[in-house]
Amino acid sequence: MKYAICNETFGNWPLDRALAYAKEVGYTGWEVAPFMLTEDLGSFSASERDAYRKQVEQAGFEITGLHWLLAKTEGLHLTTEDVEVRKRTSDYICDLARLCHDLGGKVMVLGSPQQRNVPEGQPMESAMENAAEVIRAVVPSLEELHVQIALEPLGHEEGNFLLTAAKARELQGMIASEQVKLHLDVKAMSDEGTPIQQIIRDNADAMIHFHANDPNRQGPGMGNVDFVPIFQALKDIGYAEWVSVEVFDYEPGVETLVTESMKNMLKARASCS
Repeated sequence: MKYAICNETFGNWPLDRALAYAKEVGYTGWEVAPFMLTEDLGSFSASERDAYRKQVEQAGFEITGLHWLLAKTEGLHLTTEDVEVRKRTSDYICDLARLCHDLGGKVMVLGSPQQRNVPEGQPMESAMENAAEVIRAVVPSLEELHVQIALEPLGHEEGNFLLTAAKARELQGMIASEQVKLHLDVKAMSDEGTPIQQIIRDNADAMIHFHANDPNRQGPGMGNVDFVPIFQALKDIGYAEWVSVEVFDYEPGVETLVTESMKNMLKARASCS
């Protein structure tokens, strides 16, 4: 297993300071929220992309890919009945795939609940088909760029679409592409009712990315979730990809979140049989 951290964790820290601190703690992966790079994807030039990638790699990191794909955007939506909005959304995700490729990333985590929640009165069946249509249109770009989308189930607190791993697997099946797989998130899985370790084992064949956090919105081990069974399940299925820390509550402070998360993950992993 490899440990990454999401770049928005560091807020307004200068990039060199954030990278140095994360490296000292032991992270080797850097997961990117596009809104941390630019407010206008089209104006984020090739030279700027290259400079960002070089700075991250020279600090000893691999860019894992992107998440928060549609966050802080306007006029984009995954499940809407509006054909033009769906077309714009497909085009934008294609542009994100190019950004991911240019940064050296391989995986784009598709969560962004506000841009996928099912509008009131719309049947779930049509929402699923609309989402599948949007993502199918992106598949040729994913294939060309050797980038994968990881569908992210999210809990009821976040919205009303893809609330379980099983539902995400259903959408994956509707798209039927090797470029579209599954992402699992501890906070989200805690909402399912099924033990987290069982969800991991049940979806071992499709999971390509993993977020470590807690329902209290802080880092792994900073709440009530026991991470030993989680890391045992990851070990048992032979998961060798990124375990990436994603937090939402920054009240403890950047240093505490970054450091405690790593310490807790290493402790849990060391306790595995």
